[in-house]
Amino acid sequence: MLALLTLIVGQAAASLPEPPATPPGLPVVDDFLHESTGRQGYTGAVALVIHDGSIVHDAAYGWQDLARARPMRTDSIFRIYSMTKTVASVAAMMLVEEGRLDLDDPVARHLPEFSHLEVFAGGTAAAPQLRPATQTLTVRHLLTHTAGFAAGGEGFEAVTALLERQQVQAADSLADYTARLARVPLATEPGTRFRYDSTSIEVLSRLVEVVGGLPFEQFLQQRIFRPLAMADTGFVVPARDRARVVELTTMGEHGDLVLADEAHAREPGSPLRPYPSGAGGLYSTAGDYGRFAQMLLDGGRHGDTHLLRPATVALMMQNQLVHTALPRPVTEFSDAEGFGLGGSVLLDPAMKGRTASVGAFGWSGAASTYYTIDPARRLVAILLLQHLPGGNDDLPRISTMFYNRVDEALDP
Repeated sequence: MLALLTLIVGQAAASLPEPPATPPGLPVVDDFLHESTGRQGYTGAVALVIHDGSIVHDAAYGWQDLARARPMRTDSIFRIYSMTKTVASVAAMMLVEEGRLDLDDPVARHLPEFSHLEVFAGGTAAAPQLRPATQTLTVRHLLTHTAGFAAGGEGFEAVTALLERQQVQAADSLADYTARLARVPLATEPGTRFRYDSTSIEVLSRLVEVVGGLPFEQFLQQRIFRPLAMADTGFVVPARDRARVVELTTMGEHGDLVLADEAHAREPGSPLRPYPSGAGGLYSTAGDYGRFAQMLLDGGRHGDTHLLRPATVALMMQNQLVHTALPRPVTEFSDAEGFGLGGSVLLDPAMKGRTASVGAFGWSGAASTYYTIDPARRLVAILLLQHLPGGNDDLPRISTMFYNRVDEALDP
């Protein structure tokens, strides 16, 4: 009987599916991601590396689901959250190129609800002291996260509570979002504090709607996604494609991965926000985002299609905070980074622990999605995971190690 039981257990273990092997394009990257998606790591990953315009690594690792029943695919669909911000920024810069928007336009010129801004000057959320803003809120402030909106932080608890009362995240449209936000006093004068948050880019997305004359999601579809053949990118995943959406995990209280407690985690492919969020609402794939990033690396061009001019892309990838008097660290993250129009700019690779070139541009998403564009190396590297990190006992952040292994593999 014991021998029979042993045989049955052995057969069951042998029958557990293994993820399909993927031929390594860059072996050092391949080894690292196989290890990172092992039994004690992330459920799965997709990595795409484009060098000198050619794909040199395109591979899937592990699984799409916690049950480890659906192997990860290179066309698996991820919630890219804040990597959406770069897309929204490109949309705005298209309108700047066309002369329909200017970086130094007052936001109130296009969105009158922001015509009478006030600044929180003290008191409490119950009895705030307000004064009129003396600086003009501009489009540039939105793109560089220096608008002064309440967005948390030490010393700004009362004004952040006023923002929370408006429940801007529950807005059912971008117009509703900006109407709610305009009722909240600024935390600081525009241009005097970098505070990374979704708020500025949601306002920017509403600007794109108003100035561009199309609903935001239609503008992106017509002007960016269709020209770049980004067929799997959008705010909702069609029912026919939802089997490709990767499960969203987080760390459970017992130190194991569990499904995140989000409506769109329970119903993969459903909207991430009630409105089309330019700050964090997109689903996408490595291939789709790779074409978008390569377009930026190529100076705004994709084949015979020109989305932006090279000078515009160069401006986006320049540190816009270099001439400001903002307190250090300027970006609130690290003195190793500045911020351009739509993403971070690497200023000191050694301080950041990166082997990349000075001027590398990129950003990440809340659920562990990452991209970098290194113009000096002619490199795009994308790593897509699907995990919402929590405290210190969580899975290790692996983006820097991934980027460095890509550089190691490509450097002669």
